[in-house]
Amino acid sequence: MDEIDKILPTYINLKNPQYIEIDENYYSTILVVNYFREQNDLLLKNLIENNINMNISMFYEKKDTYKMIRELTYHIGNTGVDLENKNQNSQDIDLIAFSHNDAKYIRKQMQVNNEELYFFYLYINLYEKNKKELEYVLNKVEGLIQSRGMQTRRAYFRQEQGFLSILPIMNNQEDIKKITKRNILTQGLVCTYPFISSSIFDEDGIYIGNNIYNNSLVFINRYNNNKYKNANMCIFGTSGAGKSFYTKLLILRNILIGIEQYIIDPEREYYNICKNLGGTYIKLGPTSNTHINIFDIRKESIEEDEKGYLATKIGKLIGFFHLIFGELDEEEKAIIEEKIIECYKQKGITFDDETLYKKEENKITITKIFKESNDMPILEDFYNILEKDPKTKIFKTKLIPFVKGSLKFFNEHTNIEINNSLIIADIYELGEENIAYGMYLFTDLFWDKIKINRKIKKAIYLDEIWRLIGITSNKNVASFIYKIFKTIRKYGGSAVAITQDVSDLFTLENGIYGKSILNNSSIKTFFSLEEENIKILGEYSNLSEKEKIEIKSLKRGECVIFAGENHILTKIETNEFEKELIEKEIGENNEKNNYSITK
Repeated sequence: MDEIDKILPTYINLKNPQYIEIDENYYSTILVVNYFREQNDLLLKNLIENNINMNISMFYEKKDTYKMIRELTYHIGNTGVDLENKNQNSQDIDLIAFSHNDAKYIRKQMQVNNEELYFFYLYINLYEKNKKELEYVLNKVEGLIQSRGMQTRRAYFRQEQGFLSILPIMNNQEDIKKITKRNILTQGLVCTYPFISSSIFDEDGIYIGNNIYNNSLVFINRYNNNKYKNANMCIFGTSGAGKSFYTKLLILRNILIGIEQYIIDPEREYYNICKNLGGTYIKLGPTSNTHINIFDIRKESIEEDEKGYLATKIGKLIGFFHLIFGELDEEEKAIIEEKIIECYKQKGITFDDETLYKKEENKITITKIFKESNDMPILEDFYNILEKDPKTKIFKTKLIPFVKGSLKFFNEHTNIEINNSLIIADIYELGEENIAYGMYLFTDLFWDKIKINRKIKKAIYLDEIWRLIGITSNKNVASFIYKIFKTIRKYGGSAVAITQDVSDLFTLENGIYGKSILNNSSIKTFFSLEEENIKILGEYSNLSEKEKIEIKSLKRGECVIFAGENHILTKIETNEFEKELIEKEIGENNEKNNYSITK
């Protein structure tokens, strides 16, 4: 079989004057035969924004300027004479006056403003699987077109010519040109611009879904520094709207292009995808045997040309103890910092960065090695120091659950090595009251990992982020999270904020942290939300009234995506393989398997 035979239809039926039948599809063409004398808006705006099976063809014929000016001058002269001689009560006097004035206007634009004159032709071809559906969309499109001041005619007995005119072969059929020809100036061509529905097709982007209005594909490369000011994202949506599935889909598709990803999972939603993709799964809680030490100072916590390991760590620890002790005044913070310094000093660690290195000697050289977790203090060391000072005994009391009680798994040295491009931190067992501690602990860990290599693209996902920047948190912790969103770009990273409790994002410090994170996210995805949350979002983002209505009425798996300046109503699309990979059970009990490490 020749290549051309592969694309040719098996049959074409031209017997009916109202449509053409090609391979069990019915095609019918609408001819646009007239327009308003003046157009101030885009002709095709309300047509293209509808998801209708159609092909639109426009032809522009540029006319010879000198010849057209000469013909216009001749026409002006004739109509001028008619106006002088005609009886003012004549029925066609107004038409002659309109024609005379229009000709003078066009000639002036061409002579004074150097505009060109074109003949314009517009054809719209619709197609459906059955005749009933075709008739429905024909009536719908005719209504939409006529609402813009255009007159139409169906191409009865000229369906073949109409179909040939919309094919991409630049063939404007003579039989239908005569009734569709309309003159238009260069300035008027703007009204015919067809690419009016927003679309996103970033080079090297990942597939997100389809534009609901025009069915165009949505590809986003959030690491495109030329287009987006940062790679950060916000994903908001009520329970069951599809935000969790969408997040997992992003993780899956980003894995395929080599992006390192770290996910904090407070609801145990990412276990299946972690195991199916060979990721590292870390569970923190009473039943786990894996531990992360909050006092760890990691080599990657500052960059090679920087200094100040202990000073950097103190700031993070102050934020963590804010969560445990509640809001601290300046005097209390100073006392806590003094005790932290003493705690590290007991382990031989001071503000001199050299104290964080051990020396290993052999017969030839002396090697410096960065200290490990076992060389660091733990919460119990800090607890013992607090116990010695009467001024800090109240803080010591609040640490009892972490040292001797139900949360003593925080009082351990780190016992795992994490070398994987996908890491899930499960903090589900911590419960509502304690979950913020786990979120902060892993955020600190993942932030250090993100800073290791600027050349590697990576992302950190903060599910239920309101716990860290909402009213239950404090400004020190919120400032740390905001710092991540503000500076992660320079490390080749992306921070992703996920929540269904939008209102809680803006409860701390009059919402300044929630607003800052929203403003520092170039990509925003809004799934269906309750009216109250939409109202709050409207105060902190540039949602139009139309978008507010859309967000409220979105179906599961539909969202409004803000990508830079583009606002796209999108349906998330996935195939069966991806869906199965994300949702299927793999026969392992996550209660028994605390973690796995796969390189």
